[in-house]
Amino acid sequence: MRRARLSALAALFGVLLLDGCGRTPMQAPAQGAPATPSSALNHELLRGNGAEPDSLDPQKARTISAQTILRDLYECLTSLDKDASVAPGVAREWNVTPDGLAYTFHLRPEARWSNGDPVTAEDFVASLRRLVDPATASQYAQVVDVIANATEIIGGKQPPQALGVAAPDHSTVVITLVHPAPYLPDLMAHPSTCPIHRPSLAAHPDSFSRPGVMISNGAFVLKEWVPGSHVLAIRNARYWNDASTRLDAVRYLHLADENAEFLRYRAGSLHVTAVIPRNQIDFVKSSLSEELHVSPQLNTYYYGFNLDRAFLAQDARVRVALSMVIDRERLTRSVLRMGELPAYGWVPPRIFNYTSQSFEYRNMPLEERIARARTLYAEAGYSPARPLKIGLSYSTGDIHSKLAIAIASMWKEALGVDVHLDAIEHRALLQQIDRRDVDLFVSGWIGDYNDAYTFLQYLRSGFAINLPHYANPAYDRLLDAAAATPDAEQRRTLLESAERTMLKDHPLLPIFFYVNKHLVKPQVAGWYDNVMNIVYSKDLSLLPESRVARAPDSAGQPTVN
Repeated sequence: MRRARLSALAALFGVLLLDGCGRTPMQAPAQGAPATPSSALNHELLRGNGAEPDSLDPQKARTISAQTILRDLYECLTSLDKDASVAPGVAREWNVTPDGLAYTFHLRPEARWSNGDPVTAEDFVASLRRLVDPATASQYAQVVDVIANATEIIGGKQPPQALGVAAPDHSTVVITLVHPAPYLPDLMAHPSTCPIHRPSLAAHPDSFSRPGVMISNGAFVLKEWVPGSHVLAIRNARYWNDASTRLDAVRYLHLADENAEFLRYRAGSLHVTAVIPRNQIDFVKSSLSEELHVSPQLNTYYYGFNLDRAFLAQDARVRVALSMVIDRERLTRSVLRMGELPAYGWVPPRIFNYTSQSFEYRNMPLEERIARARTLYAEAGYSPARPLKIGLSYSTGDIHSKLAIAIASMWKEALGVDVHLDAIEHRALLQQIDRRDVDLFVSGWIGDYNDAYTFLQYLRSGFAINLPHYANPAYDRLLDAAAATPDAEQRRTLLESAERTMLKDHPLLPIFFYVNKHLVKPQVAGWYDNVMNIVYSKDLSLLPESRVARAPDSAGQPTVN
């Protein structure tokens, strides 16, 4: 065991050496923020944050790692409470008209940007207009298509100024909708709706989100970004609720390899992990159980078909056959092993006021499913002599590789499919998907708010983040009808019917429903779990070493905290 500890420390030392060379940090003093001496950064949270963020532009960022950072750098009209319910943000309160078509948000007069400027209603109007402006090319633009004229603006038929948002005065934002949307306050907590410091954007249109240039309004300010290593954010003394912030800084460490992240955690150079390696789960449960956090999450892991490829789009029998032979129970039990649920539908369980739907073969024995899949496969014109040849592209990382190998083996054994596996760095994979340079790709979708519509809207035809490019007018009509009805039960029925319609088409292969998986050091106070997997760093603090009760690890040595 001593050799294992020495090996882990040696591996960590190598990683730390790499962090110090071969990279050029994007670093500068946070513009407008009070200077923070290095001696004041004793309370620096070291937070594992998965793969490198794609952007820190609120209206353009699309990855979970980017949005985790943005939630600390910015504050939207609303926020999320520790149980993921909607809570006040910059808006201290809001109200809605009886018909549900207009929301009025009243801003806190004490809200400030990191340079001391007041946060105004006009800043939110500008950001929402920027979000839907075709020139921004935001893939989240259609998330707010419930706002009046958003769809027409995104389609280039009206100017951004036509968006149904207004600032009757500096402290009031009015949002007008095309139909009732009870989830709107939840949606206004999403980072894509964060306000923009308009003078910074005007002066630095291409670099306003970089260290030393970004002016933000959240609890922290961007200090540096070292690509391939970390992002550092320091405490924003001008945040309206800075008195409640306990951390001096947050260092988000970007480690796509979950085993490398685990090594760092064991060696004491991480307080919180983004994930937990499956191959370490037995050790974690036996030796680090008090630091283990596992809870349900509104997130679906799936394989998406590129429906721009004719051989995948023209015959649903191929897509159905590939889905039917996947033994999802075996994958969750033997590969994932963290409590994930097999996914036979798209919308995960625990969504508010919704019953998740499933493929019609959900309860069919696996042997019968395989027999039926072989028939469909043959009817589509494939056989052992003429197998389906398909590429599967996925992000680098242990769990993606293990799942891809296991599923490819299931397809080969049951149907004779010839699968080419291609592991790609995460951002490169997103670019390949955008170029439509893939057959089948691995992705996931986490709900932006606790409502089934956030999952079902994802597959609406023409939706910017609809990665499979699924299009079915009947599906779209059901979503339109659900959006137009004020009756909650009727809306639920229509959304459930839409999911069933989509599942019959098999535009994607849901594999499993996520659970949150973190290791959290005893030194971290205030950690909480919720279905959105959102924990704001401003809610956390680091206990003095003298207050941390240390338990011995499996080698009989105290755990480094």
